Amino acid sequence: QVQLVESGGGLVQPGGTLRLSCAASGFTFSSYAMSWYRQAPGKERELVATITTAGGGTDYATSVKGRFTISRDNAKNTVDLQMNSLKPEDTAVYYCVRLAVFRRVLNWGQGTQVTVSS
Repeated sequence: QVQLVESGGGLVQPGGTLRLSCAASGFTFSSYAMSWYRQAPGKERELVATITTAGGGTDYATSVKGRFTISRDNAKNTVDLQMNSLKPEDTAVYYCVRLAVFRRVLNWGQGTQVTVSS
């Protein structure tokens, strides 16, 4: 079965950095675009970043562009999110997501908590 397991979340001060990692299994990883979503307290889930199958194309939410970097390693079946210059408004549960064509969501991971202190 499909599994997406996030790790790397935690507590960080404003201006700090975290690197999230997602380990994928149960499907042909290199055939699927992947995304990171997040859900902040009191808000809807939002798309943070997307990466194409071979890693050659990336898209970011305006709020994180220039601070976050999504990457993937198809040999290891992992997708990472490097988060720099973190802000309190980045506080959320971050989810690794498998996408189909037209960026339709296929699967969600369980999520990992990121907390940026004020």
